[in-house]
Amino acid sequence: MSRYNFDTVIERRGTICAKWDGMEPIFGSGELLPMWVADMDFKAPPEVIEVLRERVDHGIFGYTRRFAPYREAIAGWFERRHGWRPDTEWIRHTPGVVPALAAAILAFTQPGDGVLVQPPVYYPFFATITGRGRRVVENPLIFTGSRFEMDFEDLEKKLEDSSVKLVFLCSPHNPCGRVWTREELERFAHICASRGVTVISDEIHCDILFGGARHIPLADVSEAIRDLSVTTVAPSKTFNIAGLSTAAVIIPSKRLRDNYQSVIDFLHIDGGNVFGTLALEAAYTKGDAWLDELLVYLEGNLGFIEKFLAERLPEIRLIRPEGTYIPLLDCRSLNLAGPELQNILVEKGGVALDGGHWFGTGGTGFVRINIAAPRSLVIEGMERIGRAVRSLGKFPAEDNRSFQA
Repeated sequence: MSRYNFDTVIERRGTICAKWDGMEPIFGSGELLPMWVADMDFKAPPEVIEVLRERVDHGIFGYTRRFAPYREAIAGWFERRHGWRPDTEWIRHTPGVVPALAAAILAFTQPGDGVLVQPPVYYPFFATITGRGRRVVENPLIFTGSRFEMDFEDLEKKLEDSSVKLVFLCSPHNPCGRVWTREELERFAHICASRGVTVISDEIHCDILFGGARHIPLADVSEAIRDLSVTTVAPSKTFNIAGLSTAAVIIPSKRLRDNYQSVIDFLHIDGGNVFGTLALEAAYTKGDAWLDELLVYLEGNLGFIEKFLAERLPEIRLIRPEGTYIPLLDCRSLNLAGPELQNILVEKGGVALDGGHWFGTGGTGFVRINIAAPRSLVIEGMERIGRAVRSLGKFPAEDNRSFQA
């Protein structure tokens, strides 16, 4: 019997919520169904909420620090869930994964240096690189028709350029939904380590896994890559607590760790958030059962979407994710440019999705959909997408019957 309820629809408008209250500047309307932003429409686990409630009742929210239980919670979680126990001395703080990427740019590169990314990829990667005068070097993923794969030959070629000092790895990959296999990561690690290039591995989505996929932390692939890796992790996506601005950076190399910490100290962002610290500890020590049930529910949402597309909207395909709750929909058969596709969805469907073109090379013709919502909202979202597609007049009229999951 389920201990947790993921079907309840909770009103989020008017809660200073980026996903629901922040649509108008992006999409031109605030009256849409938001299926963008990697932010779930589920309450955080009650085990986390209770810890936060106790601290609210305490009533004092002064400067905070992270002590041994914080680091132990992180190490214990990764040991239980992913078979890798990082040394607690390797763990450093960051307000979020993107701030960690920015700090890494400052710590490990100089203006003019190249930073390699694998598009289509999480779009803040690009701004983080160019914002401080570094160069984006692209190693685009290859789309096989059903999934995205690394182009290792191109990776080797791009890393022959000695000015490429840093690589951003997205693992699991956002938005492509790939959970890289050990074999893929071993080959990737060998190429990077043979050139001595530092890798920032964004593993924030590592807990959302489907179909028996297993996340392999990059730092656990080989000793050589361990000493060149900086791993960014957080409970924010897993437990829907991104607003608490608390993440961790795992850096085995003392040299890299000291360089990173010097930037954090300079920026004065090591203090942390008292609620984020307590929430992380609670989530990583008490959140296993909630996550296990969440994954079953998300699998159900994926199954519904596949059934809906097969029966009602065969012009669009779900790129079945191995991980993450923000997979891609392949809309290339509609023959619409990126902005045009997004406008049709907004104007004719009343639904907000991330445009695939936001993610760079290889993303045009796709949209990213957030499936982490009560099933009734997912059903409504798919029906809205269907109306938008039918408005093009290129395909048979839409069946107006309400679709049942």
